[in-house]
Amino acid sequence: MTTNQRMELLAVLQALVSHQGDLNIRSDSTYVVNCFRQGWWKKWEANGFRTSKGDPVANTDLWRPLLDQALHTGRQVIFEWVKGHSTDPHNNRVDVLAQEAARQF
Repeated sequence: MTTNQRMELLAVLQALVSHQGDLNIRSDSTYVVNCFRQGWWKKWEANGFRTSKGDPVANTDLWRPLLDQALHTGRQVIFEWVKGHSTDPHNNRVDVLAQEAARQF
């Protein structure tokens, strides 16, 4: 059992680990994309991975390695938001694959 947010993070992390070159990450996850495009990670790192309210940042076990891969490996990683369940063929294909995999469990 897991959450949608954890799976979104894990998917990006696996893409970054499996491909060592520059990447353009296209995701329908505002959770993932906004972290990078709006710089949420900067405050997290500065606050010891605590929110402005002092609570631990959710999914830190995935965020830490993801941030390391995306920000500290010397490659260019661009994050682009795409609307889910829309006209993006790659996003639609990933959605089909995820649903098929979920049905196996």
